[in-house]
Amino acid sequence: MNSKHVVIVGAGIVGAASAIWLRRAGFDVTLLDKGTPGMGASYGNGCILARCSIVPVTGPGLLAKGPVYLANPDFPLFMRWSYAPKLIPWLVKYLGHANTADTRRISQGLNTIVGDSLEQHQALTAGTDAAKWVQESQYNFAYANRAAFEADAFTWQLREEAGFVPEIIEGAAVQEAEPILGKNTQLLAIMKDHGFIHNPGSYVQDLVKLLEALGGKFIQAEVKDFEMSGGQISAVDTSEGRIHCDKAIVSSGVWSKPLMEKLGLSVPLEAERGYHIVFKEPSQRPNNPMMLSAGKFVATSMDQGVRCAGIVEFGGLTEKRSKAPLKLLRRKVQEFFPDLTYESAEEWLGYRPAPTDSLPLIGEVNNSGVFTAFGHHHIGLTGGPKTGRLVADMIAGNHSNQDLRPFEPMRFAAK
Repeated sequence: MNSKHVVIVGAGIVGAASAIWLRRAGFDVTLLDKGTPGMGASYGNGCILARCSIVPVTGPGLLAKGPVYLANPDFPLFMRWSYAPKLIPWLVKYLGHANTADTRRISQGLNTIVGDSLEQHQALTAGTDAAKWVQESQYNFAYANRAAFEADAFTWQLREEAGFVPEIIEGAAVQEAEPILGKNTQLLAIMKDHGFIHNPGSYVQDLVKLLEALGGKFIQAEVKDFEMSGGQISAVDTSEGRIHCDKAIVSSGVWSKPLMEKLGLSVPLEAERGYHIVFKEPSQRPNNPMMLSAGKFVATSMDQGVRCAGIVEFGGLTEKRSKAPLKLLRRKVQEFFPDLTYESAEEWLGYRPAPTDSLPLIGEVNNSGVFTAFGHHHIGLTGGPKTGRLVADMIAGNHSNQDLRPFEPMRFAAK
């Protein structure tokens, strides 16, 4: 067994996967989180292993369309205007990628992380109790009609170039495939070989239990600082005391930014405030996870009910929920699922870590022994196991044959 000790900061899907792969490689591993494992962004996603989700939000034309979207109360993009002055520097860089060349480049990078998502989740959990949460499925994209589907031609072109080609059904066949859908949906683009997680929070918690069964440790503690010696990490200072280590991984989502600043790296990272609603004891459930393209939300049948997620809001880390995004989501759900009834509904707000270039940071910070594994925007659950495997391989000295330069954290170093 390898006696080197690795401390991992953040017990979401990325941190848990990193810890398991490192432990399997023989490292001593301590996983830290200030809260309960899996209860941050890893908890509140759409549950989908969306391996074809390789196209960033910053597509061509967003610069012109953005203000129109913000002004439209029926579009699922919101701003807490009191936060806008703080957001502007990040937003300028973010919108700077809203062009064809950058979209193609980012898409190719994202495909590296999510393109084999289902297989990566299966490899992570094979033969363990956590495997029960991983379900193979289709991923259906619902459109009003053929014209609406064709309006997304650029997105589908990028997916096709990556090998993701949909099967199209139209008309009455749509409701035969998905009875929950109303008549206003007349086309489904069906993606095979996808999957979903029945309960992401419980899934991550089972992964942490697996880590402990493998001999790793989990400690609930808040990380305060890094102790460096000769430019190399030697310990992590936490609310529970100092923990000595040889290497460290930062996988704490949007909370990673202040930790990077302690290492002299200023990462342009913002919190994209993501909302979901779980409709409990529903009268209907989707047969497969689906993206309601006109409503820009996903719907998945999971353990707790039907989870609908996807509203975007910018406004920092305040825990106060805005009423308008949740009100719009409820209205859109009723619009697309007109016959859905339910016993109760649970609302949730979380923080997706959004770098300006929509690519996660995976790699070592300035030869410090501190590795990054955060910034997954909308693809954290989907890409978590692959990211964990890649960063574990970096620490173990196993070189990947994939191009990881797009994820280099030092791309944000001062020049």
